[in-house]
Amino acid sequence: MSTIGKTRGLARLADADGHFRMVALDQRPPMFDAIAQARKITREQVAYADVTAAKRLLVKALAPHCSSMLFDPNFAVPAAIDLMPARCGLIMTLEEHRTEETSGGRKSRVIDNWSVAKIRAMGGDAVKVLAWYRPDADAAVNAHQQRFVREIGDECRRNDIPYVLELLVYPFLGSANHTADYVESPGKLPALVIESVREFAKPEYGVDLLKLESPLAANELPGRDGGAAATAAQREFDAIGEICTRHGIPWVLLSGGAAHDKFERVLEYAYAAGAGGFLAGRTIWLDAVRTHFPDLAAVSAALNKESVAILNSLSQFTKARARSWEPRFPTFDHVQREGDFARAY
Repeated sequence: MSTIGKTRGLARLADADGHFRMVALDQRPPMFDAIAQARKITREQVAYADVTAAKRLLVKALAPHCSSMLFDPNFAVPAAIDLMPARCGLIMTLEEHRTEETSGGRKSRVIDNWSVAKIRAMGGDAVKVLAWYRPDADAAVNAHQQRFVREIGDECRRNDIPYVLELLVYPFLGSANHTADYVESPGKLPALVIESVREFAKPEYGVDLLKLESPLAANELPGRDGGAAATAAQREFDAIGEICTRHGIPWVLLSGGAAHDKFERVLEYAYAAGAGGFLAGRTIWLDAVRTHFPDLAAVSAALNKESVAILNSLSQFTKARARSWEPRFPTFDHVQREGDFARAY
């Protein structure tokens, strides 16, 4: 059932046409790595001030060109909350980027001293959570992840704020391609992505918007030319679209660091399946940071030229192809006299 707070929050994330054209800059390890690569140092040597300087440049360049932005509390907010345009929606991340790796799978947790209530209190328009998930992980690990997602959903209901859930498949500890970084898992299978969506689209989790990866590796996705390979690929995206439509949950695509042209191909399939936009980060801004940092003037120039061009291209494609989201507010049949609404809310 639609509520006023959740509906108004989602409306803040979308543009006037009901499309979600969103930029992610809550990334922590990918930003650390980009700066480390540019400075030729290790991730652990990256200075806090460098991270905040980079994030400030991202907000200044990109916020005027998107419908909403995804911030983290420890870097992005102190770096650039003052630069956010009034019309740009604010999504706040809740999960800690450091996870617990076990032989049976990966466990998530909330950032220390951070909460849904604090996000609502600071004026956030939505709460975002990344849940690493594999249906074939250890049962105890999956129970932990399900409980993690469900409890945050309960908090979002209590605070009447939209819940944006990001799902990512990951390689198991000890596997040949294991990494804890935010990269597309080369060993993922479409079924792992689809079954994860099937689980968390259930009403018990209270999710209002899904941020999803491509069910097929972006670099291996064929051109959508009507051939057998394209038809088979479209079926995987359609399976996601059918689940989301059945549960009334809009969905968007994450970029996973894919090249611009590869990500646009992902969007082509996703939009044909009913997706409503994107929540992308590294595809838009990574090259500007890792190529030019610590020359802030050069980073800024690259962001304002190449990154804005990529963002605008994705936005135009979205406006042309994506499904438009429409707000649905509750009815007020029970309101018959003064005081009824305030008493019932």
